[in-house]
Amino acid sequence: MESSKGKILVIEDEQSMREVLKILLEEESYDVTTAPDGITGIEQVRNNLYDLVITDIKMPGADGFEVLHQVKTLSPETLVIMVTAFGTTESAIEAMKVGAYDYINKPFKIDEIRLIVKKAFEKKKLREELALLREKFQASYRLENIIGKSSRMQELFKLIPKVANSNSTVLITGESGTGKELVAAALHNLSPRKNKSFVTINCATFPEGLLESEMFGHVRGAFTGAYQSKAGLFEVANGGTFFLDEIGEMPPSLQSKLLRVLENGTFRRVGGTSDITVDVRVVSATNKNILEAIGAGQFREDLYYRLNVVPVVLPPLRDRKEDIPLLIEHFLAKYSKNAVRVSPEALGLLINYPWKGNVRELENIIERLVLLCEKDVLMPEDIPDEISRLRHDSTCLPKLGEDNIDLEKILEKIEKEYLCRALEITHGMKTEAAAKLGLSFRSFRHRLHKYGIARSQE
Repeated sequence: MESSKGKILVIEDEQSMREVLKILLEEESYDVTTAPDGITGIEQVRNNLYDLVITDIKMPGADGFEVLHQVKTLSPETLVIMVTAFGTTESAIEAMKVGAYDYINKPFKIDEIRLIVKKAFEKKKLREELALLREKFQASYRLENIIGKSSRMQELFKLIPKVANSNSTVLITGESGTGKELVAAALHNLSPRKNKSFVTINCATFPEGLLESEMFGHVRGAFTGAYQSKAGLFEVANGGTFFLDEIGEMPPSLQSKLLRVLENGTFRRVGGTSDITVDVRVVSATNKNILEAIGAGQFREDLYYRLNVVPVVLPPLRDRKEDIPLLIEHFLAKYSKNAVRVSPEALGLLINYPWKGNVRELENIIERLVLLCEKDVLMPEDIPDEISRLRHDSTCLPKLGEDNIDLEKILEKIEKEYLCRALEITHGMKTEAAAKLGLSFRSFRHRLHKYGIARSQE
């Protein structure tokens, strides 16, 4: 006996039509289940997994639109084909707009149903293969929760495992939101210390006295309110990793105490008289220019060199735009229960935005879009005004004066802008978009892949 090509649920209130569809599809080797009304059909979707649901639109109880809504909620990967009588084609088209795969008119031709169902299963198989390929692709461009395929991120992926196996201090620099804590966590999780504590502190969030107590602990009576002794975070991190975020904000009075820990592994609690010895790897980060702080007398030069044995520089998101489509897919998967994707036009807007808040800002925007958008595809009109309004100025040319310019980057920016505009005007039709730009389809497609613009619709 030939194996089943897939599972289909037919929901139809007319018994004769229901039986015809069942016989026809079983002849094509599909595993077919039937339901006499929408309420029964929804219950079966709730209890079983189907590849395809074929449902009539007009039924007592729950109609086809309610079935469609419930299927998309209960089983987003299941495709839905609507069946409609003549005169209600407009309703079927409306159903397609809200998520149906296709529709069939009554009375129908047998070959028509066979073809539509066959194409539906081909599309589902293609989606599954594409999802698998995307998963494998993304696995090649991520380390822990750090994502990127740009050359600078690939260099980082090579560096982190090497550095993780040592006890050397690491200073991570980069703008706010670039993922400095993620890198610190990756260094810990890939190190021999991974089974010990990973302790973090933000040096900018504590006043000087409290920061010292948090880091080094205190003894009872050391200051007003110190009713009992308390271990500091260095003791908590013993054997593990201590991540000092915003190290550039550490008061000079504490820098000497930190230097002592780095030099010989010992310190004293606030108000204490005995030394405490710890084995802690220190990873620090800052968005400040430490060399400028040294010049201004705000940071100890000897501490800087102790902290900066291995420097790690994180690029801003605007300098690795080819990573934006990957990051968007990652955040969509993180925040969306359904298979939400971004249209090429909307992706173009997101790629060309400068992202002063870097990856953190991008994540916040995607979370907001997923929360507010009720569609499967995010369109340009869904993108916040502060992002979309920059589109019109994105190709403005810088003035050529005394300062040098990067002509290659300027030309790339203009090219990407026109690629996205062409896709927007033609509603994603690549052949028409290529024609508008005077390009062959092959050349147009090459440019889309070059800039990562095509990935959102693959």
